[in-house]
Amino acid sequence: MNYYLIGIKGTGMASLACMLKDLGNEVSGSDLEKHFFTEEPLIQRHIPVYPFNPSNIHDGMHVIIGNAFLEDFPEVIAARNNPTCVCARYHEFVGGFVKNYETIAAAGSHGKTTTTGMLASMFQEAGETGWLIGDGEGHVTRDTSYFALEADEFRRHFLAYHPAVAIITNVDLDHVDYFHDDADYRLAYEQFSANVTRGILIYGEDSEARKLNLSTNVPHYWYGLQDNDDLQAVNVDERSDGMSFDVLFLKKPVGHFELPFVGHHLLLNALGCIGAGILEGMDAAAMEAGLSRFKGVKRRFAVTEIGENVYIDDYAHHPTEVSVTIDTARKRFPGRKLVVIFKPHRASRVKYFANDFVKALEKADKVYLCEFTSIDDKQDGTDINIQYLADRLPGSTVIPEDEEGAKILIRERPAVFLFMSSKDIYGLESIVEDE
Repeated sequence: MNYYLIGIKGTGMASLACMLKDLGNEVSGSDLEKHFFTEEPLIQRHIPVYPFNPSNIHDGMHVIIGNAFLEDFPEVIAARNNPTCVCARYHEFVGGFVKNYETIAAAGSHGKTTTTGMLASMFQEAGETGWLIGDGEGHVTRDTSYFALEADEFRRHFLAYHPAVAIITNVDLDHVDYFHDDADYRLAYEQFSANVTRGILIYGEDSEARKLNLSTNVPHYWYGLQDNDDLQAVNVDERSDGMSFDVLFLKKPVGHFELPFVGHHLLLNALGCIGAGILEGMDAAAMEAGLSRFKGVKRRFAVTEIGENVYIDDYAHHPTEVSVTIDTARKRFPGRKLVVIFKPHRASRVKYFANDFVKALEKADKVYLCEFTSIDDKQDGTDINIQYLADRLPGSTVIPEDEEGAKILIRERPAVFLFMSSKDIYGLESIVEDE
């Protein structure tokens, strides 16, 4: 097959492109000419990436459209108008692709990328496992039987997926440019639950999740640390170098787990994965071994230490994620000065959650903010700039993502620098590290 991906450097799109290439297909695509962290696997596979141009669309292509690109985008128009091209949006294509495997999906407002990465690592102990993760990583072979899938609720796209098992990490309102309110957001997860065929694991201490009216066609299990959870972690010991806990499922012991993770959110993500493993018949030793091999995913609390300074790159772009990531940095590096550099994604998210962003960012010792730059930041018509947030956060400073901005940050040394954004803030981090 000849596949062409519009927006090929997107995290899910880059992953998918690599998978299709590894299966022996002809793959190419288009995107912006600036650097993205997802490019390296594309380069390694010699996948051509062209600047956007409608003339890139040729007869007979299978065109996969990135979800950031609307129907009026020139390449999308060219593909839709070519009767010889087969067109599908990313989620539509993936939904059909994973029907060939025993799919375990991770959904939720926060934590789904990391949880999918954990699933991919853990299920390799059960059999040949593929994965499609929102960090630019994808893997599949002709012998794949299990498949770990990140299921994104954005515009209800996860309704294209029909997994055997699903984990719902939380139901914390996001994408306010599309979802009307909390009830509409919950409805999307209720609709998703009806697609699951074997079992659903849901984080039990999420108040919005507890309001879900879940499908009765498939069993669901709550996980967490409380006695009313079906899957419960007990005897929990969280340390700065790892964690340990025992697991009960329906009040019966499953096993003891020693894991090299730091951060309460990682404990919960691991617990959800253990639940999926139980439903798929894995034993405790295999689950522990698989989880222990998990080394993290790209742009999720990626730590680099250089001399007296620590540089952390994280994808956090919602106030809940920002708060948890700052808490984790405090736990991992206690007593150190914490400098946060935050670049938001989507003006509507910043406007709606402005007070929550302020509360989260105030946990840092110093906050620097960067301007919106993404193609879809103001797609819904919300026209604010970063000063909207800066005006509400006393002591914060807006800086450019260039040498000038890097020099301002360097004056904060020695420190723990926490760069947070779902977009390309890692470019600024690289400049600071190299200075």
